[in-house]
Amino acid sequence: MGTHKILVVEDNALNMKLMRDVLEHAGFEVVGAGTGEEGVRLAGEVAPDLVLMDLQLPGMDGTEAFRRIRAAGATELVPIVAVTASAMPADRDAASAAGFDGFLEKPVSVRALPAQVSSYLKKSAS
Repeated sequence: MGTHKILVVEDNALNMKLMRDVLEHAGFEVVGAGTGEEGVRLAGEVAPDLVLMDLQLPGMDGTEAFRRIRAAGATELVPIVAVTASAMPADRDAASAAGFDGFLEKPVSVRALPAQVSSYLKKSAS
């Protein structure tokens, strides 16, 4: 099956570096976007297997970027996981209601992240 391509949409450089380092170490190919607009553009260009979407982004927020990626024919079935520092149940509910495939809390767990990503990839494959 080859390497899975993960699109990480994250405006915080330290969070991006952490996720990129952890995922690349686990054998994933990582494409990074610093804004929602860039995330939408890259999703169409690189055909990721999974998108990790920060919800709080400058400009277009993660939920709007999610809607635009979903609306594009080529990427409508790509699993998109919300990533947020806010652990409030209302945020989980909002992400779920928007149609996100899952939810990761920041700070992301370095130990758990590769397995979490793999589990979302397995769900989408079935």
